[in-house]
Amino acid sequence: MNAASPSPLLAPMLRVFGLIFIFGIVILNRLWPSGWAWQPEQPAYLQMILGIYVTLGVFLLLAARDPMRNLSLIWFTVWSSVVHAAVMAYHSIADPSQRGHLWGDVAALLLTAAVLAALTPRRASLPAA
Repeated sequence: MNAASPSPLLAPMLRVFGLIFIFGIVILNRLWPSGWAWQPEQPAYLQMILGIYVTLGVFLLLAARDPMRNLSLIWFTVWSSVVHAAVMAYHSIADPSQRGHLWGDVAALLLTAAVLAALTPRRASLPAA
């Protein structure tokens, strides 16, 4: 039984999201703090988030070389983005001073999850026995 082939857009999108995770989050955090930085500023939190997302970005760039061999990483990115967005959305709604996150990082995480989910096959082909 063969699984569907990945979209030809999957590898380029993995590269795009990888580069955004490596460089874009820190830039957006400074250029649009109401949508990307929790207030008051929390340097330890930002360092933790950047450490996680830069690492994930590097691995997404590596996964772009052979997406079918990295499906678990891609699906981790999809589902962790959904969970992260849900938690952030809850806190953004609960604290009116943080509502900008709904249009910033919450929306970006959901977009990331939607694009990767749409482009990624559900499972890899099983080798012949």
